[in-house]
This record gives sequence, structure tokens and C-alpha cells, in this order.
Amino acid sequence: MQNSTQAANAWRILFLLFLANLFNFFDRTIPAIIIEPIRMEWHLSDFQIGIIGTAFTLVYAIAGLPLGRMADNGSRSKLMGWGLAVWSGLTAVNGLVGSFWSFLLVRMGVGIGEASYAPAANSLIGDLFPAHRRARAMGIFMLGLPLGLLLAFFTIGAMVKAFDSWRAPFFIAAVPGLVLALFMFFIREPKRGAAESVQVAQTRIDRPVRRLLAIPTFLWLVLAGLTFNFATYACNSFLVPMLQRYFQMPLQEAAVATGVIVGLTGLVGLTLGGWVADKIHQRIANGRLLFAAVSLVVSTLATAWALHAGRIEIGVFVAVFSVGWLFAYNFYTCVYTAIQDVVEPRLRAMAMAVYFAGLYLLGGGLGPVVVGLLSDHFAHAAMLAAGAQEMTEAFKAVGLHDAMYLIPAALLLTLLFLFQAARCFSRDAARMREGMGQDEVSVAPVTA
Repeated sequence: MQNSTQAANAWRILFLLFLANLFNFFDRTIPAIIIEPIRMEWHLSDFQIGIIGTAFTLVYAIAGLPLGRMADNGSRSKLMGWGLAVWSGLTAVNGLVGSFWSFLLVRMGVGIGEASYAPAANSLIGDLFPAHRRARAMGIFMLGLPLGLLLAFFTIGAMVKAFDSWRAPFFIAAVPGLVLALFMFFIREPKRGAAESVQVAQTRIDRPVRRLLAIPTFLWLVLAGLTFNFATYACNSFLVPMLQRYFQMPLQEAAVATGVIVGLTGLVGLTLGGWVADKIHQRIANGRLLFAAVSLVVSTLATAWALHAGRIEIGVFVAVFSVGWLFAYNFYTCVYTAIQDVVEPRLRAMAMAVYFAGLYLLGGGLGPVVVGLLSDHFAHAAMLAAGAQEMTEAFKAVGLHDAMYLIPAALLLTLLFLFQAARCFSRDAARMREGMGQDEVSVAPVTA
């Protein structure tokens, strides 16, 4: 009876975490969709557009480290509640600003609020679900990513059209986030390591970052996350404007097409991928990471071909790029769960904070700004090659399209790092279990 009650409570909490994650990515995606109206109103270059995404992710990464430490040592529910309230409130403020620099500063504030969420939520999931169910639970949690993107890409264009203003989506998006923040404070947290098969000490760990960096699998996964986030943030930041410029699509249609590519695919990738990853893990110790690496082979080839094909039929481009992104989603359920398997419970929130720092400082932080800088460079080169004297939208279209080749290049590096992590995984997972069991008494595993 107690186990069934605990299981029901775990699923209720997971559903709440999923909803907050959905609006996390919904709020985060708004600038990428309305970037062309902003670019034209404030006369911005692609490099400046890239800075918007980069500034957000850099602040997100830096703030995540102390906030991750707070999540390991304090109340995760309160941290998530206040963080959700902050980023939702500042999202509304983004609709009030009148210049590029004020918009940029507010986005950085949103980044601080969102940085409080992922480490605490990932740590909580690790304590709610045992190892054999974590990939599935993580897949449900991470469904917030594609559903948040899907909801954003399918509705924000319509909001802009209905209100005849790019500012309206920021005001609308803030409301559900503020409501959800209230529910976060009522979460009853389990003890650290409650879902493990051995009793976990509740004392703090000294020098947590050093302990994490001594795990080879974790280091390879940080590198894989870095290159993967480079690709995803470059894609999310520039796919809508690339479709508008290169394929001459209106904003609303370009947003919906992008929603299919980066959102709809995730519904299949995360649900089916999490189930497949758990099944493989039961047969092969490092099966999750091998599955992720093979999936990234498909992603690399599909995205590279779609870009290399040039101005093909838009339906073909969306279909092929979608196949690549469908397989890319296996990264989340496999890698996030693998981190849980090699890092002991008392360090998991800090592990996610360090992991996200690598992802966003050198991955998501570089992706938008590097692609934006390269886009401006290629556009200028196309103008010179044509013998033209002034920049036109046609040259900007070519420049942005060519800069997007960095996406499959980054995915290729990701799959190489994943293969390296798979080679270390079994040894590091065994070491984590042995370290937990040395001084502690065995107890029955908690089921959820």
C-alpha cells in the first residue's frame, strides 16, 4: 500500500515538473520566432540576433552552478517555485522594452530564473524513480521540450498576427508560469537517494566539482552535451528566419514548419526513445549510450543532406530534417539518465548544474552567435561574388543557409563523444554503486 501511494505521488510530481518544463521551453522559444520583426524594427544584424540567444545561455550556465549547489543542500520545491515566478514575470517585461539592449538585459534575467529549474527537477526525478524506470520518467519530463516548442511554434505566429504585434506573446506566456509557480511550493520532496537500492547518507559532500570531474563518463557526456547544444540552439535560433529568407515562407508558416521539425518529432522521439533505451539498458549495460550514438549518426546524415539539397520542395526539406531531429531526441533520455547512473544521489543536482554549464557556456552560448557571425560573413561574401554594391535579403538568405551547415558538423562531434562515454560507462556505474554501498546498509528498492 505504501509503495503504491509513493508511486502515485511520484507520477503526480512528475506531471507538475513536466508542465513547468513545457512553459520553460515555450518562454525560451518566443524570441526565435519573432526575431525577424525585431530585426527589422531595430535594424539588427544576424550577429546581434545571435547575441540575444548567447547572452541568455551564458547567464543560464553561470547562474546554474550556485543554484545547483543550493538544490543539493536545500529545498528543491522552493527553488523551483521562486525560479518559475521570476522567469515568468520577466518574460512579461520583455514585451514592454523599447530597445535592443533593454531586451537583451531582460532576457539575461529570464536566464537566471530558468537556471534554477533543471538541476533541481533532475535531482528530484532521480529520487522519485528507481534506475530501471528513470529513462521513461526522464522521457516524460523532457516531453516538455518538444511540446513547449510545438506549442510556441504553432501559436506564437498566430498571436503576432491576431494582435498585430510581436510583443503580445510575452504577456500571454507569463500567466501560466506564474500559476504553476504556486503549485511548486506544495511539492513534498523525498529524501536524497530514496529510489536507490542502498541507503544513502544525507551529509554534504566536500569538493563536489572535483568529485564529478573524476568520473570519465561524465566528462565525455559534458563534451557531447556541449556540441549537441551548439547544434540545437543554432537550429532553434535561426531555423524560422532561414525558412523565411531562403524558402520565402511567411512568419506563421515558417514557425509551424519549424514546430514540426523540432517539436512534433520530440513527441515520438522522447516517448518511444525512452522506452527503447530502458529495454536496451536491461540487456546491455552501456546500451543507452550506444543507442544515442547510433541515433546521432542518422541525425547527422539527415540534416546534412537536407541543407546540401538546396532550394528543394519545402515539404521534402521539412520531412528529411524532421527525421534527423526525431533521432536527435534520443540524446536526452539516454544521456540524462546515464548521468544519474554514474553520479551518486547527493551530487546529482550539482552534476546537472556542471553539465548544463558546459552545455550552455560553450555549447548553447556559442551556437547562436557563431552561426550569426558566420551568416553575416557568408552574406558579405555572396554580395562580393555577385559584384553587388549593397546588401540585400537574397544575400542574407544564402549566408544564413550556408552557416547552418555547422549543425550537422556539431552533431557529428556529438556522436563521437557518445561512443567514448559508452566505453567508460560500465566501469563508472559499478564504481558509483560500490562507493554508495561501502558504508551503508542495504534496503529494499523503492518502486514508482
